Amino acid sequence: MKVSLISIPVRDQEKAAKFYTEKLGFVINKDTPLGGGNRWLTLVSPEWQDGPEVLLEPAPNHFEPSKVYQDALFEAGIPYTQFDVDSVDAEFDRLSKLGVEFSVKPTVMDTVKFAIFNDTCGNHIQIVEDL
Repeated sequence: MKVSLISIPVRDQEKAAKFYTEKLGFVINKDTPLGGGNRWLTLVSPEWQDGPEVLLEPAPNHFEPSKVYQDALFEAGIPYTQFDVDSVDAEFDRLSKLGVEFSVKPTVMDTVKFAIFNDTCGNHIQIVEDL
């Protein structure tokens, strides 16, 4: 068994696609219209294009429990998911220069360094570096 896709709830797929590609550096893998203005919109890491896909899921627009869950996580400051990076400090600097807002600056905890940012689409995302 292996993970091939993770889903991140977003309220505006176009805004999310722009943020995740232009700021974070992901590349669009699939972009298929589903009707009603929704898309099967997946991204992959440019360094691992045959790795897991990130689905920008419009569920909060169509399923109220998804919106409630997303809002509760965001208000509590809990990251929806995390991405591994080689250097949290380097990504923090790069993303900060691009205007990405961090709620938690680079922090060491035991054997990891992490930071948390706002993806502008209703989620906190954590970046993590193994030390």
